[in-house]
Amino acid sequence: MFAWKVGPALACGNTIVLKTAEQTPLSALYVSKLLHEAGLPPGVLNIVSGYGPTAGAALASHMEVDKLAFTGSTTTGKIVLQLAAKSNLKPVTLELGGKSPFIVCEDADVDKAAELAHYALFFNQGQCCCAGSRTFVHESVYDQFVEKANALAMKRVVGDPFKGGIQQGPQIDSEQFEKILKYIRSGVDGGAKLETGGERLGAKGYYIKPTVFTGVKDDMLIAKDEIFGPVQSILKYKDLDEVIQRSNASQYGLAAGVFTHNLDTANTLMRALRVGSVWINCFDVFDAAIPFGGYKQSGQGREKGSYSLSNYLQVKAVVTALKNPAWL
Repeated sequence: MFAWKVGPALACGNTIVLKTAEQTPLSALYVSKLLHEAGLPPGVLNIVSGYGPTAGAALASHMEVDKLAFTGSTTTGKIVLQLAAKSNLKPVTLELGGKSPFIVCEDADVDKAAELAHYALFFNQGQCCCAGSRTFVHESVYDQFVEKANALAMKRVVGDPFKGGIQQGPQIDSEQFEKILKYIRSGVDGGAKLETGGERLGAKGYYIKPTVFTGVKDDMLIAKDEIFGPVQSILKYKDLDEVIQRSNASQYGLAAGVFTHNLDTANTLMRALRVGSVWINCFDVFDAAIPFGGYKQSGQGREKGSYSLSNYLQVKAVVTALKNPAWL
């Protein structure tokens, strides 16, 4: 969480005008301009360490903190927003959870699609807010894709990340470890087919075998909730209209992946998907110039790019009366 304390704007001389725009005559007697101002701290960075219920809550509730940026779960983001509203109504930027669809179209190169979908989900032990955790595969290539996805998961090397050749390390802590195993059990109990993995690896450490489910239905917890772990759910679809509807039927809207060679298909999906980022034939591609953020309960505001600056700016309208204008 980032906290922003703004001092008195002009009195302390620390207001910076980042942009002046739209200076225009309103009429024959007045001229208007817009100032985009950011009150900047006096140059000192303070690191406040602590847990959410203590340090985080204190920052969110403080009457002299003027701006917050939070990255984390949707549940915690709602608490942050509530505390900010109950205090001084400080603006809050939120980058929250996701259940991102990864859509494999019927014209896809299945080998490359399976590799990219594997990366999109298992990267960082699945502990990624924009992980491609709902893998939608067209029915015409579904069986072929499942075979390749299973093979990739089974040969993924899990172990001590400080050793060479390791592709997947442990989960972050015991709580997350148990949460993931609970979701795996719910998938089995709900009728999904466990293709591979689904259990702890070894007797020490929070290691979970790379897990693949097939026959997953939209109403299963493993298809709805953000698991934040190495669990790939593969779902079958028939046509674009169906996959668009099912992809958007989520409380989240952080990101999506599309794998196709058809430009019309790509254009249709990029417009129809209600998400903040759409990666076409790639995934998890970031840059300081590309805005990142989500729709719906995946957050509000954007990080990176010029759009991120608007989170920290106030727009001031200045209207000046003209004295004895030459045209009158």
